[in-house]
Amino acid sequence: MDRIEAMRVFVTALDEGSLAAAARKLGRSPAAVSRAIAFLEHHVGAELLHRTTRSIKLSEAGERYAAACRRVLIDLEEADLCAAGERAAPRGTLTITAPPISGEEILRPVIDAYLDANPAVSVNLVLIDRYGNLVEEGIDVALRVAHLPDSSLVAVRVGGDVRRVVVASPRYLAGHPRIVEPADLTKHRIITTTHFGHDAWVFPPAPGGSVARSIHFKPRLVVNSVRAALASAIEGHGVTRLYTYHVAERVQEGSLEIVLRDAEPAPLPVHLITPQGRTLAPKVRTFLDFAVPRLRAEFARLSAQADALDD
Repeated sequence: MDRIEAMRVFVTALDEGSLAAAARKLGRSPAAVSRAIAFLEHHVGAELLHRTTRSIKLSEAGERYAAACRRVLIDLEEADLCAAGERAAPRGTLTITAPPISGEEILRPVIDAYLDANPAVSVNLVLIDRYGNLVEEGIDVALRVAHLPDSSLVAVRVGGDVRRVVVASPRYLAGHPRIVEPADLTKHRIITTTHFGHDAWVFPPAPGGSVARSIHFKPRLVVNSVRAALASAIEGHGVTRLYTYHVAERVQEGSLEIVLRDAEPAPLPVHLITPQGRTLAPKVRTFLDFAVPRLRAEFARLSAQADALDD
């Protein structure tokens, strides 16, 4: 059996979540997929997957081998693309990741329009808050709202004015102590999301100071959903911290108020990032060319909307 093809089967099984799903994706029998995995396990001399009737789970050796397989397959694809050059048309599956709300409300319409224009491309949109390893997880493009560390990733800036604001409902604020400075948050019911910090929020130094203020608290509610945190705050159950584009409409209609305006951290930049070399792939290159101007326009609109909250 061809080892490269067996690697493709192995990676597809991981991406699809089961051997049966991989078989459907590849148009093969489950037995053929199982034989490919067994071939690799025999070749490396270690069990790669723990199998059940409905799911698979990587072994410790399998985790290392899966990352290596992805790198090999990406290198092979890039070699093919280099040979094909500009003649290659965009095709295949484009895997994109983004934070849930940003992905649903900002990136998803751009993806839909891109797919309409490129019928040979499909997209796997993964909406998660955590920042994983793009190469090891087979990600082509990621939307990041954050300051990026130095790395080999290719980054294209699409926005730069995303503010993090602390909000609560007027009803909640009327029945609890005033919030004048960040330290006052320790007297309040805090609703946190996994993306914004479980038990502490960081604020800029106090006027005249040089040390950032880290406010620690015991949250009353921790959720991994921005929508859930937003709904709980609107209903008067506590104080939460979100991006301005999460809360702008609610602030404008009066169901939420921004507090600690003078203690907001510096706005965050927004980038599309991709592993170095992936821009050779027509599906990645054409998506970036298509998405970047549209995202810049949308984030400029959201920035203006956020500025209007201060009027």
